[in-house]
Amino acid sequence: MKEAIKPGCKLELREMAPISMDGDFVIGVIAGAQSDVVYPILDFRETPQPARCKDFQTRYYRDILATMFAIEEINQNQHLLQNHTLGFRIMDSCFSEVVALKETLLLLSGGQTLPNYKCEAHLVLAGIIGEMYSSVSEVMARILGLYRIPQISYGAQKSILSDKIQFPSFLRTYPESTLHPHSIVQLLRHFNWTWVGILTSNVDTTSVPSQKIRQELVDNGGCVAFFEKVDDRYTREKLMRVADVIHQSSANVIVCDCYEMHIKPILEILSFRNVTARVWVFSSGWGFNPQLFTRETWRLLNGSLVFTAYTSVIPHFTDFLYHIGHSAFPSDTLTKLFWEKAFGCQWEEQNKSQIVTGKELIPCTGDEDLKAVVPVLFQLNDLSISYHAYLAVYVYAYTLHNMILDGAKEDVFGIQTHIQNIKPWQVLRYLWDVHFTTESGEDIYFDKNGDVPTVFDIMNIQIYPDDTTRLVKVGRYDARQSPALEIIINVSAILWNEKYNQTPRTVCSESCLVGYRKSGRMGQPSCCFDCVPCSIGEIANETDTIKCWKCPEDQWPNESRDKCLPKVIEFLSYEEALGASLAATAIILSLVTVLILFVFCRFKDTPLVRANNRDLSYFLLCTLTLCFLCSLTFVGFPMKLTCMIRQPAFGLIFTVSVSCILAKTVTVVIAFKAVNPHNQLRKWVGPKIPNLIVICSSLVQLAICTYWISSHPSFPENNTRSESGKIIIECNDGLTILFYCMLGYMGFLAIISFIVAFLARTLPDSFNEAKFITFSMLVFVSVWLSFIPTYLSTQGKYMVAVEIFAILSSGAGLLFLIFFPKCYIILLRPEMNTKEHVVGKKYNEKRVTLSYNNPKCSMRDKDQKGTESKTKF
Repeated sequence: MKEAIKPGCKLELREMAPISMDGDFVIGVIAGAQSDVVYPILDFRETPQPARCKDFQTRYYRDILATMFAIEEINQNQHLLQNHTLGFRIMDSCFSEVVALKETLLLLSGGQTLPNYKCEAHLVLAGIIGEMYSSVSEVMARILGLYRIPQISYGAQKSILSDKIQFPSFLRTYPESTLHPHSIVQLLRHFNWTWVGILTSNVDTTSVPSQKIRQELVDNGGCVAFFEKVDDRYTREKLMRVADVIHQSSANVIVCDCYEMHIKPILEILSFRNVTARVWVFSSGWGFNPQLFTRETWRLLNGSLVFTAYTSVIPHFTDFLYHIGHSAFPSDTLTKLFWEKAFGCQWEEQNKSQIVTGKELIPCTGDEDLKAVVPVLFQLNDLSISYHAYLAVYVYAYTLHNMILDGAKEDVFGIQTHIQNIKPWQVLRYLWDVHFTTESGEDIYFDKNGDVPTVFDIMNIQIYPDDTTRLVKVGRYDARQSPALEIIINVSAILWNEKYNQTPRTVCSESCLVGYRKSGRMGQPSCCFDCVPCSIGEIANETDTIKCWKCPEDQWPNESRDKCLPKVIEFLSYEEALGASLAATAIILSLVTVLILFVFCRFKDTPLVRANNRDLSYFLLCTLTLCFLCSLTFVGFPMKLTCMIRQPAFGLIFTVSVSCILAKTVTVVIAFKAVNPHNQLRKWVGPKIPNLIVICSSLVQLAICTYWISSHPSFPENNTRSESGKIIIECNDGLTILFYCMLGYMGFLAIISFIVAFLARTLPDSFNEAKFITFSMLVFVSVWLSFIPTYLSTQGKYMVAVEIFAILSSGAGLLFLIFFPKCYIILLRPEMNTKEHVVGKKYNEKRVTLSYNNPKCSMRDKDQKGTESKTKF
């Protein structure tokens, strides 16, 4: 095999020589400086040509310069590596997996022969730095992992790279993407942005994290207005459709987990349509590259928020950038490409047919002054990738430093190893334990997966009227902190889009205020809803609640339905006007009744009083007095005793009153029918029949009331259901059917009295009491018939008031219609209070004629003293 190694041998398919510098330890750097690759057409009729890179990007070249600056800084540091130096081999991957694989093999073989052969005897490759993109880093890691050669990426985020079975020698200084969706959702929650759109590049490296962003957003109560994939290779129609979705959506915030080249055509369409009122939130995969966009397109991103890996100041790096020159590395092709782009010139060996702005390029001399270059060329606003490339060099430096310190001790590898002849796998062992602190105070260390702590800076893109752009740090996400302190935002430092003068809001539906609940819309996300007032008796004391809470039975919602207040206690009391007026009316009517009783007692021997069965009149007046007074038991706070006796007492007393009226009516009928001496009713004349009627009629009602009180007595209760916002303290009538049985029996007696009185109204008496009883019974029955529907249609204290009014009005009807005409004659027309007026002239002549024709009758009409018969009508 050794014969195959000849002087001057080299690996084929090699176009560009690496940038290199010797040192005691060499670090290989594979990074992209040119953004595109032209692959040759392979027809195998001639020697295959290597892929050719194009489109040099100063921003990416700046990241390579950061590694060179770190190595220079370390070599000048007296405290690191103890008189040992670092060298480098830098190769351009052009962000291509194919080119990166080729460059990796070149580094492993020393650049002189095939893999597994090493031509350079003194090359000590400590490890490799690269690449920025996950897809390219993955290709490199699969090769390097076979030989356990350490690889540190400064930009790869793909979570699969944390799998140490597949990638045992891969580490990274850039946070991996597992927690990145969580950090974005935490930002959205911080601003209460619940209605957002999501754009993602049409590649697995971004679409999978975007799906996680959508899922976590939904899990945290947010909603996704749209989820679209973008790509610069899409057709015009497809790009227009995505732009239409963004334009028509009501979401003011768009999360963009995509590459800048993929979002560029969408932004151009939106700029043409003047869709400016959007706030963009970019993931850490976004590249801050204003020169990629037109002025109008770039201004759409004013006020946007960008997640970048934590970044600190790189001291003196700017000075280093402005002092680089091509003379330091004569074969450095990248520096020449930068020189051409910075000064618009061309080196002699390059193709002079290239034209810029229609003019032939001037030749480059190498003496051009970099200080004349505008600062925007290096894009110093965003040093996130450069900083992590810078950190990767320091990780190797501290690792090698620790190995040098351990070199004086026992051989930790089991063999006698000289520090100048270390193997990459030995470096890998020390990499896992490296732990140092940067000048800015950041702790750098790796976990078991080769990942650094997940810390992101939140940057704000601020574009000013003069088109200058600044990337300002406005917040930080640190996964090592507690959930409440994971994300910190300085809102005052944010410059929002000019369409907003304060923090933007993005909601599908406005928040439901207290007193309302959310009601989802059919077929729409949970963030789209209507606000529905809470139902009667329910409250909502939180915004955006999905349900209302029922108040306790003794409480009721206030007007805004955000808290429960004690219900108003209601009962018919003496303190209010209604209760006081009814009570006063009852007392007045009872006093009037007593006064009438006094008048009847005072004139008890007058014909008018005696002619109408004065004992029944006295008893009727007494029961009417009790009727009026029993209504007072309905007024006031319901208690157990008053509830138990008030309905039975009212029913029994009224039954006695109606029985008295029925007895009086029957007495009138018997008195007139008994005038004929041959009528059999003469033997019923006297007090027995009236007394029997009153007693028998009252006993039936007494039985009903007794059974009611003994089996289902009324009791006080708090009624919270009948009327909103009130606790009605009322008497529960127990078995309600007994109440209606009592009323029904009382009505039955009243109807019988009405019928009898109606039939007796035509009896020949100038003062026939049956006429007045007829009218009084008509009023009585009318009142209680209208009482029932009115009573059933009212609630609370008004139900009680209706019953009191019925008691008073029906009692007053009996009192006034029966007794007022008599009092009028007794007090104001005493000349009519005579037998002739009471009996009537025609009826008196008939009696006289009968007396002459029947002397026995005449004699029976005389008492022992010669006075007239005391038969009462």
